[in-house]
Amino acid sequence: MRQFLIALRFLTILPLKGHMMNEADLAKSSSAFVLVGLVQGIMLIAADYLCGIVFHPDLVIVMILLVLVLSNGGFHLDGLSDTFDALAAKTQGNEDIDKQKRLLIMKDGKSGPAGITAIVFSLAIKYLSLRNISHFSVLTYYSSLILMPTISKWTIVVSMFYGKPARQDGLGKIFINSVGLKEVIISTSIFFLLLIPLPVIFISYGFTMKYAFYSLLLVTMYVLCRLWVSFFNRKFGGLTGDTLGAISESTEITFLLMVIVWSRFSIY
Repeated sequence: MRQFLIALRFLTILPLKGHMMNEADLAKSSSAFVLVGLVQGIMLIAADYLCGIVFHPDLVIVMILLVLVLSNGGFHLDGLSDTFDALAAKTQGNEDIDKQKRLLIMKDGKSGPAGITAIVFSLAIKYLSLRNISHFSVLTYYSSLILMPTISKWTIVVSMFYGKPARQDGLGKIFINSVGLKEVIISTSIFFLLLIPLPVIFISYGFTMKYAFYSLLLVTMYVLCRLWVSFFNRKFGGLTGDTLGAISESTEITFLLMVIVWSRFSIY
C-alpha cells in the first residue's frame, strides 16, 4: 500500500498527504505504477459517465482527455514535447556532440515547433481514436478507457528495466538504475490480475474474454519498448524522464490503434 501511495503521489496531482519521498521509496514504487494507471482509467470512466449526462458525445471525449492530462499534470506530454524538440535538433556531424546537444535541449524544457506538433498530434490521434472506439461495444469502449493508462504505466517499468540513464542526474536515473526483474514481474502480474474482473464487470454486455488480444497487446508493447530503448540509446545515450514520458504517450496511442484494428475485424 505504501508503494502504491508513493507512486500515486509521484505520477498524479492527486492531493495525497504523506512523508517526504526519498530516492529509495521512489524506486520501489515503480512496481505499483500499473495500479496508478488503473486509478486513472477509473477516473476516465467516471468522467465519461458524468459528462455524458450533460454534454454531446464528442465533447465528452474532450473531457476524458482533459481528465487524463490533468490527472498527471501533463507530465508525459511534457516529456513527449521535450523529446521531439531534442530529436529535431540539427546534427553537428559528431555523435557524442549531437547526444550532448540533444540532452541540453531536452533539459531546457521550452517547447519548440517539433514538441508542440508532437503534443497536437498525440491529442488529436487519441481524440479521434476514442471517438471511433466509442461507436463500438460498451465493453470495448470502457475496457479501453481502463487499459489505456494502465498498459502505458507497464511499458514505463519495462523500459526502465532494459534502459540505462542518459545523464547522471534527474528522476529518470533514480528509477532506471533501480528497477529490476522483480518490479517487472510484479507489474506484469498486477496487469494480468486486473484483467480477471472484466468478465464480471461487463457480464451484462455479453462479454467473453479474448485472451488472444491481450497476449498480442503485451507482446507488441514489449517489442515497442525494446525498440524505443534502442532508439533512445543511439540518440541520447540512454533514457531520461522525458523519454519515458514519450514512451508512455506512444504506447497509449498504439494501444488505441490496436483496439480499432482488432475491432474492425470483429475479433475483440
